[in-house]
Amino acid sequence: MLVLFYFYIMIDKSVKAVIFDFGGVIINIDYHATIEAFKALGIADFESMYTQAQQSDLFNQIEIGEISAQRFINGILDFLPAGISPNKVVSAWNAMIKDVPIKAIDLLVELKKKGYRIFLLSNTNEIHLEAAIRAWEKTSSQHLDSIFNAVYLSHKIGMRKPNKHVFDFVCQQENLTPSETLFIDDSIQHIEGAASIGLQTHHLLRQEDLYTLFS
Repeated sequence: MLVLFYFYIMIDKSVKAVIFDFGGVIINIDYHATIEAFKALGIADFESMYTQAQQSDLFNQIEIGEISAQRFINGILDFLPAGISPNKVVSAWNAMIKDVPIKAIDLLVELKKKGYRIFLLSNTNEIHLEAAIRAWEKTSSQHLDSIFNAVYLSHKIGMRKPNKHVFDFVCQQENLTPSETLFIDDSIQHIEGAASIGLQTHHLLRQEDLYTLFS
């Protein structure tokens, strides 16, 4: 009973569904690791091309599926010294992908048991997705699709956060009432996009706060 008491203290009673971001919420992410990895390969100002808050067209294009992984890699190679292999580009790009804490998966399972519909909405790409799934599988034998009611990935649906249309799309596809749906993300621009269509939101500043929110 104590667990339920604190859950309802923190989360509005009207919430029937929760939409989770992936990186920085469920899976640990270190953007700085990728920036440093590309600097080591020879792109001194990589942070001007890609950050958590904004990114250049090349990164936007792969995240909405407009270009293939190979074209993305070739695009990055154009900024690198001759002789850098595609595998090194993939390794640097995936440097940000860290582990999936078991307690994050346990939380998702518990929420589903309590009757909440849970969804994943992630700005990602085919290269990162493969690395993220490997990280997930190191932690759990349950497939990601078996835990979430549905998974929405930007490169699959051709839309990315913070565009409000992606939030409208998910709500329409899943018949969600925005005022009864909580969206959790670690990027403020995504929170603002979700709030613009009436979703309840929580800006996650530290991953540990996720467990406090639902404790």
